[in-house]
Amino acid sequence: MPSTFRRPLANRVFVLALGAIVATSLSACSSSNTTAANNSAASKTLTVGFVPDPSWAQVPVAEANGYFKSEGLTVKVIDFSTGVQSLQALAAGQVDITTSADVPVSAALASAKNMVIIADGSRWKGSVIVGSAKAGIKTAADLAGKKVGTPLGTSAAYFGASFLKQSGVDAQLINVAPSAIVTAMQQGNVPAVSIFQPFQQQVIAALGSDAVVLKPAAGTYVQQSLYLASTTAVKNKADALKSFELALEKASKDLTSQKASAVSAVATATQLSPDLVKTILPEFDYTIELPSDLPTGLSSLGQWAKTEGNLPSTATIPDYSTFINRDFLPAP
Repeated sequence: MPSTFRRPLANRVFVLALGAIVATSLSACSSSNTTAANNSAASKTLTVGFVPDPSWAQVPVAEANGYFKSEGLTVKVIDFSTGVQSLQALAAGQVDITTSADVPVSAALASAKNMVIIADGSRWKGSVIVGSAKAGIKTAADLAGKKVGTPLGTSAAYFGASFLKQSGVDAQLINVAPSAIVTAMQQGNVPAVSIFQPFQQQVIAALGSDAVVLKPAAGTYVQQSLYLASTTAVKNKADALKSFELALEKASKDLTSQKASAVSAVATATQLSPDLVKTILPEFDYTIELPSDLPTGLSSLGQWAKTEGNLPSTATIPDYSTFINRDFLPAP
C-alpha cells in the first residue's frame, strides 16, 4: 500500500495540479488495463446449464479432471431437472451453453431464435418402459387402459408415445417430474414410467425384483444429446466455445475407457453408485459430433411436438440446418 505524506505548503498547489494530471492519466491507464483484463476474463468464463444425466457426462468429468481449467476456462455449472428448463434459461440469457435432448430442442427452436446447436454430445439407445409387476405389468399389452408416468415434452415422453404406438397399446401418458418418478412408482401412483437416465436406473434399483423392463419390439429411439449456445456467446466467446468442446472431447475419451476418475465424477453428478455407472456407460456413444442427418431428425420431432400440443398447431417447423454451427467442433 503506498505511503502518504504532506508536502510543504509552498509546493502543494503545484504538486496538486501536477498530481491531478498524473492521477488522471494513471487512472485512465489503470481503468483501461482493468477493463481489458476483465473483458479477457469474461470472454473465457462460461455459465453452463446441465441436466444431471449420463448423456452429458462430459461436463462433470471435464470439471472433475481439470480439463476446463487446462483449457483456460472458468466454468460455472447450473443444474436443471429437464432439458425443457435448461432451454428456457438459455433463451432468457441466463446461461451461455446448455444441455438438452433432441425432442425439447426441436420444439424450442421453433420459437427461440437466439440459440444454436454446437455439438451432439452422445447418442443413447437405452430407452425402456419400466413397469411394476405388483401393478399387473408383465408385457406391453398390460399397459392398455393404464397411465404411464413421464415428464411431458421430453425425450422420455417421445419414446413412451412411440413405444405405445409400436405396441398397438392405448394408454395415457401423464406428467410426472423426474424427481418424483421413483416415489410415484414405489407408492403405486402409476404402474409404469418412461424416463431417461439416471432416473431410469434409479427406478429399476428402487423396485428391485418388482421391476419389469419392457423393451421396444423392433428398433429403438436413439436420443441425441445436444449442446446449445446462445448467439451472444457465439459472437463474444467464440474462443471459449472452442476450448469448451476440446475439454468435452478429453472427457469423452475418459468415459469411453471408463477411467476411474470419470466413473467417480458421473456417480457424484447422477447420484448413482459407481457400479451402476459402469453398467450404463456402455449404452452411450460419447463421440463429439454433429451428424448430417440431425436436421431431418429434428424436423420429425418438431412435427411430433405439434401433434402432442407441445407446439401450437399453427407453428411453422423451421429449417433446423440454419441452427447448426460447426465452428467449434474439435478437429477430426
